[in-house]
This record gives sequence, C-alpha cells and structure tokens, in this order.
Amino acid sequence: MFITLSLLSGKRGTAQEFNCSVQVSAPKIQQTNRDKFQELRKGLYEFVNQRHWTNYSFLIDERFEATIAITITDEISSDEFKGKLNLVLRRPVYATSYNSILFNYIDTKFQFQWQEGEPLDFQEGTYGSSLTATVAYYIYIFLGLEFDSFTPMGGTPFYQKAQAIVNTAQGAKEPGWKAFESMKNRYWLAENLTNSSYSNIRKAMYEFHRKGLDVMQGNIEKGRQGCLDALELLQRAHREKPHLFLMQLVMDAKRDEFINVFSEGSPMDKTKAVNILKEIDPSHSNDYQKILKQ
Repeated sequence: MFITLSLLSGKRGTAQEFNCSVQVSAPKIQQTNRDKFQELRKGLYEFVNQRHWTNYSFLIDERFEATIAITITDEISSDEFKGKLNLVLRRPVYATSYNSILFNYIDTKFQFQWQEGEPLDFQEGTYGSSLTATVAYYIYIFLGLEFDSFTPMGGTPFYQKAQAIVNTAQGAKEPGWKAFESMKNRYWLAENLTNSSYSNIRKAMYEFHRKGLDVMQGNIEKGRQGCLDALELLQRAHREKPHLFLMQLVMDAKRDEFINVFSEGSPMDKTKAVNILKEIDPSHSNDYQKILKQ
C-alpha cells in the first residue's frame, strides 16, 4: 500500500513512525568505560523508534528511514559532552526501491548532559534535557519534511512542535537554540519552516516528490515536468528571500538528485533547469553544467 493512504487516513495504530539507525561514537575521548556510550546509543534508539510521535498508523514498511549519528568530540565533565549530530532522512519513491534524501545536515552545536542509568525522557512544553530536546526537535523536523512531501503543507503541525521546543530552550545554556547565536541553527530552521513567507519552498518539496518522483515510474516526462514545476517554486522563493538557511539545506539534500533527474530531459528542459539551479545555488554552478553534457 502506498504510504499516503495510511498517512491521510488519520487512524491510530500501534506501529511507530521511524526505522531510524542511531550511532554514538567518541573517537577522541579517552574513556575507560566505553559501555556508557553503548548504553546511550541503545537508549536513544529506543527513544526514537519505540515512542509514538504522531496519531497516525503505519505499516512496518511505511516507517520513515533515517539516521542519527552522534560524534562526541569533547568531554566537559563526567556527565557533560560536546559534539555534533549527523542527520539524514530518506523518503520512499512510489513503485520503486529508491529512497530520496529529504534532509542531510550536520549540527555542530550539540552540547548535552547525561550520565549512566539516566532515563531519556521528553515532555512537550518543557525543556528538561538538551539531549532529548534536541533529538525530539529533529524528529519533528523529520516528520514535517515527510508529511510535506506527501501532502501540500502537511508538515505544519510538526514544525509547530519543533518551534515549541525552540521556545522552551530560550533560557538554556546549551548553544543552537537562540536567534543571535547564528543565522544557521535550530532556531532559524524552525523559523524558516513555520514562516508563511517562505511557503514556496515547502510547496516545492511536495511538487518535486509527489508530482515529480512518484509519477516518473509510470510517466517519466510528466514526472519530470512536476520536478521542473518544483524548481520554479524554489526560484520564486529565492527571489523573494535570497540566502535562506532552509534553501541551503534543500539544495544540499537534493543537488545530486536534481542533476540526475534533469540530465535525461529534453534540451529545453535541461537548459531551463540549469538556469534556475545556477540562480538559486550559484556556488555549485559547475556541478549543474553536468546536466547539459549528458
């Protein structure tokens, strides 16, 4: 059954939403008790994969494929750490075995406290732990991106939940949550996704996946036109607000896929796609030239 049938039904179910690989490594930390990092990995795996994050029902093969890899780079104390999060989210493409990457990002401002035996808990509306708040934040971002790709603007309630976590974290000592720290952090990702002024980016993701990639298996030219329509929405968004963090993340996740999709198009479609891609992602103009050479 195609995944949208279950997602749009709104039925409650017992299957969790994610099939998420979780990794925890600390290659630079001199630690005699390496078991605690294994305990942390196991706890985070259960936190992500065994918790119900929505009220929707999922079949086993409809669960969202993701990877969360934590690399601990600095041990501040016995129970406080700094590191980075490598986050990857994939989406199945209808009638194929292909998974399209929706999100591929490294969060380098990750700091948290945790000690062995401490349960991983998260309560909406409170900021109890940087560790679980950060992971829950990205889970809601993941859900929003997935739902946006199947239903126009379908991810809104999940982005709102991510925004609520940002709001509770404004008094936190850990970095990554505040507007003034950087223009490219958790605060601004949630802001970009919930700001209606930037909705064309989200609409483009629906067009590209649901009317583009999902259609190509049955009608490749119709599907490619859906992908081109998505590029036009991204171009409009870029012209309205250049250099958005969200746009950068979209291009980082989809760049190779854009090249692959349009490399087999007609000369007219190739030229149009390349011109748009160079405009919205000029630092990778040479990469997009590959489309014209195919």
